[in-house]
Amino acid sequence: MREPLSLVVTTFNNAATLARCLDSVAWAEDIVVLDSGSSDATVEIAAARGARLFHEPFKGYAAQKQSAIDKAAHRWVLLLDADEALAAGARDVIETALQAPAVAGFRLPRREQVFWTFNHAGVRLNTHLRLFDRTRVRMNAVPVHAAPETREPVTTLRGAEFIHHGEPDIATKVAKINAYSSGLADHKRSRRHFLFVRLVLYPGVFFLRQYLGKRWFLDGWAGFINAVSAAYYVFLKHAKAYEVQRRPGSPRDDA
Repeated sequence: MREPLSLVVTTFNNAATLARCLDSVAWAEDIVVLDSGSSDATVEIAAARGARLFHEPFKGYAAQKQSAIDKAAHRWVLLLDADEALAAGARDVIETALQAPAVAGFRLPRREQVFWTFNHAGVRLNTHLRLFDRTRVRMNAVPVHAAPETREPVTTLRGAEFIHHGEPDIATKVAKINAYSSGLADHKRSRRHFLFVRLVLYPGVFFLRQYLGKRWFLDGWAGFINAVSAAYYVFLKHAKAYEVQRRPGSPRDDA
């Protein structure tokens, strides 16, 4: 017998992707959806799939997700965004892992939508802690990119991929870059020194790390555009942090 599983999802106007997300984990014993005021069909889609629905105003990414996790009926949680879904074959790998889990959680590989395509099979995928014992894992306080964290052992669960359908076109990517970089500006200013050096050197290093090191070149022109966009995001978040730092009355790390 494996550990029972709660799927946890936070939503806001996700009617376009939520059905795919919930259907990919329909076998979970418990489905929790915490909505923050959707005006589309999000709530109806969740209700039709037997989710336990909750409604709370948006409190920030970390607090909202933690609130949803706390509502899970079971210790073991699979945390997905509404524009994510488990890939085919992931269920068997997860159910096997939950038969006798010896760690606090599992990092799952995420395959990305890259505009008009998806990551090539040869791309080195990022992994994320998404399957975990909620009594031993908590959300961190990083703005925008809040994620589950623990000091206890975790391991990567190969073969349990999930797919992110979040960037269907370049315009969406650019909008996210602008919004996310603004959300991180104060955080970066308060924690990073030598921002000017990072502005000059890090974007190029990041491009090479992604395009060559992560093999994004295998995604063709979509991979090249994505790598350039990612490097620009790195540049922009540090540029905005430097801008905040230079405002009158702000403590400065650089001249």
